[in-house]
Parts: sequence; structure tokens; C-alpha cells
Amino acid sequence: MDSNKIQLFENRKVRSVWDAEKEEWFFSVVDVVAVLTEQATQRGATFYWGKLKQRLKEEGSELLTNCQQLKLEAADGKNYLTDVATTEQLFRIIQSIPSPKAEPFKLWLAKVGNERLNQMQDPEKSIKQAMQDYKNLGYSDNWINQRLKSIEVRKELTDEWKNKGLKEEAHFAALTDIITKTWSGKTTKEYKQFKNLKKESLRDNMTNAELVLNMLAEISTKSISESSNPKTMKEHKVVARRGGNVAKAARKKLEKETGRKAISSLNAKTGILTTSR
Repeated sequence: MDSNKIQLFENRKVRSVWDAEKEEWFFSVVDVVAVLTEQATQRGATFYWGKLKQRLKEEGSELLTNCQQLKLEAADGKNYLTDVATTEQLFRIIQSIPSPKAEPFKLWLAKVGNERLNQMQDPEKSIKQAMQDYKNLGYSDNWINQRLKSIEVRKELTDEWKNKGLKEEAHFAALTDIITKTWSGKTTKEYKQFKNLKKESLRDNMTNAELVLNMLAEISTKSISESSNPKTMKEHKVVARRGGNVAKAARKKLEKETGRKAISSLNAKTGILTTSR
């Protein structure tokens, strides 16, 4: 499964997850019910969905058998198992809910699915969509360019790790933590706490300078890995520190020249959108 994403239908949030293997979206059923029934609260939508599930079960519907649960982030920032459905399954659920929003929502579902498939066939469209998403959030063009470049750099590094036989879940987070700690002086967790972040993306809350330094650390790690060809996780950790040290030296030089700390507590909510212009 890809990362969770918030989709918007008429300014109402619909949590969703893209399954790259199956090439289809999974949508939060409760969020869809909230849209169709125009429930003001999540509790009301949950209650409605509970009643509808009971009725569908009594009718012997196979829909509930095929529905699954995924962990999605709730309003409190925590992840909970949530009923999700594919586009096809949602069409069947929509038929069971009398709503003036039904037809517009069906069109929206079709549009969301088509856009994703088009992006997969043409990566340039995906990049343009990402640029527009960041613009809608208020980020500057300069910051957006840096952020998109950082995504490219990150992928090149993770591809290098994969080529060396490392496993994403077991190794990537540990090596990223070493790189971050080395150049910034903070672990990823400490960095997020410093910026007062919870589930938010650290990179989406970095200033231009922080993004550049982080990119330098990851580019250096990739280049050193290519030249030194580490075999074990212990050797990869050494490479990660070496890569991080390149950016650490640049950070210290920058701080000496400017007289200011390069690591900022600013985030997207407290100033980064205005200071990065």
C-alpha cells in the first residue's frame, strides 16, 4: 500500500490509500457516508454506517465479506483500523444511500481513479499534480522546486539501498535516522519534536536551507555507497555517517558565515510558508 492521502470532494475530506500492486484506490467508507448523508460529525457517519452494515448483512450482501480494514489517521492524529472500499464497492454502497450527492460523487470517484492511472502512465503528470498540491497549500515556487528535487534525490538513495540488497522496512528508517542525526544533530524523532510535528511529514516542514542540507547528505551517502560498495548493515551505517558528515560540515560553515542556526523550529503552520518565499 502507498501512503495515506486526503482527497477532497466539495471541501469534505475523504481518506484514501492507493494500492500500487492492485492499481486501485481504497476509500474510507465512513468518510464517504459522511459526504453522502451530509453528517456534521464523524460520530454521526459512523453510526449511520453501522446501521447500514447491519441492514446489508441481513439482506445477505456479499459486499461486507469483501470489504477490508486499513489503518488510517483520525482527527486525533492516531491511526485506527477503518473500513475501506474500492471504487466498485463504493458504487454499490452509494446505491444503498439516498442522497442528492450520489451522482456528483460517482463522477468524482471516476475522475480520481482516472487521474491516478494517467499519472502512472505519464510521470510528468504526477509531478505537475504534486506541484499544484503544494501550491494549493500555500508553498512558494522556490520551496516547491526544492521539495520536488528532494523527492528525486531520496528515490535515488533508496534505489541504491535496494540495489545493495537492503530491505525497506528493516533498514531504511535506521539509515535515515543516522544520516539525519549526523548532519542536523537530531534524530528524525527529535527533529519532528523540535518542529512540534506529530504525524506530519518532516520534509514538508523543512525550510529551503534544511531541504538543501538534507539533500546534500543523501546525495553524498548515495555517492559514497556507489564508490565503497558496502556489503553489511554495519558498513552501510558507516557510509550513512560519512554522507551525513558532508552536510554537517556545510551546515557549520553556513552557520559561521551567517551567524544563524540552519536548523529552524519553523513548520508549515508557524512560518515556513511565508519565510520560504
